[in-house]
Amino acid sequence: MKIIIAGGDGFCGWPTSLHLSKNGHEIIIVDNLSRRKIDLELEVNSLTPISSINKRISKWFQLTGKKIKFFNIDIAKNYQRLLNLINQEKPDTIVHFAEQRAAPYSMKNSKTKIYTVNNNINSTNNILCAIVESQLDIHLVHLGTMGVYGYSSADLSIPEGYIDIEIKNDNNENIKKNILYPSDPGSIYHLTKTQDALLFAYYNKNDKLKITDLHQGIVWGTSTDETNLDEVLINRFDYDGDYGTVLNRFLMQSALNYPLTVHGTGGQTRAFINIKDSVRCLDLAIKNPPKKNDKVKIFNQMTETHKVLDLAKIVSELTGSKIQHMPNPRNEDQENELRVKNKNFIELGLNPTTLKKGLLNEISEIAKKYIKRCDPEKIPCNSYWTSKKNV
Repeated sequence: MKIIIAGGDGFCGWPTSLHLSKNGHEIIIVDNLSRRKIDLELEVNSLTPISSINKRISKWFQLTGKKIKFFNIDIAKNYQRLLNLINQEKPDTIVHFAEQRAAPYSMKNSKTKIYTVNNNINSTNNILCAIVESQLDIHLVHLGTMGVYGYSSADLSIPEGYIDIEIKNDNNENIKKNILYPSDPGSIYHLTKTQDALLFAYYNKNDKLKITDLHQGIVWGTSTDETNLDEVLINRFDYDGDYGTVLNRFLMQSALNYPLTVHGTGGQTRAFINIKDSVRCLDLAIKNPPKKNDKVKIFNQMTETHKVLDLAKIVSELTGSKIQHMPNPRNEDQENELRVKNKNFIELGLNPTTLKKGLLNEISEIAKKYIKRCDPEKIPCNSYWTSKKNV
């Protein structure tokens, strides 16, 4: 199968590209390398050393004999180049990772809010337009987020995309509908993902596009079997307050003998998935496209839920680190429950990787190995959700 991976140089895109290449697919990465430019903007690098995209691809070919093509295209701005590439390569599938992925960064200031909206929504719409204009039968697989549903408690499990409702019409008759589960975005980043869902629903209805939308939980871990083959192939390890996911940040803090910073009470429940399961889910989604005239297929791409404080306690018990509560920069409930249905991937054969201390040791070893590359001043989260900062 020929697959274009938009955003294939990023944290999820790179290991997915290698995994799919290993499994025999012809991979074409399209990326504008914006994540590398944001490192320069924030003056913080990945804890792990990231080689150039061409060096990465060359090393992969040297080790496996498998070729990966790369095109430096900003798909949010260069529609014609994107369309030309699709017409030239005629992919079976396009995997869409090409969005600014950090909620804290999206809330940093007006500039980052505008960039996140322009980049994310234009990227999605341009891909959809290009598929329509190409008239090719392409399956679009998009990496979304569980965060579209917000983090307030609801007395039901979040379904995979759709919910049955019953409302009364003007004649007081009960009308049944099946609609997208209501969104409740908690940041500008999450807001763009809710807009993605509406774009997918429209293009699916109007142009009959085949679309799979993966609502992913917070990713923990860094390495996959493929990225472990050589240091040149190593994946990102973000630990800073804008891009570092909560578990990786805790493990980095523990390696530095820095207190584990828990925002607010730590009673916020989040959905999680290991990076290895993330790439496996992409593979399963590609192999199981929607049928012609099906609605957008939506998967909850997560394997377990945990409260933030409970995660901190696990790391604290493992490393002896102290826990320090900090003011919460997010505009959210201090406590929430989260129940999520994820039967679609389980029924397709996913055997979930759950949080175990052995795996945390693996990540902790990476943190210790590259500790000299860490800038401790970048660990705290300084991006606030409202103009009034906590003091």
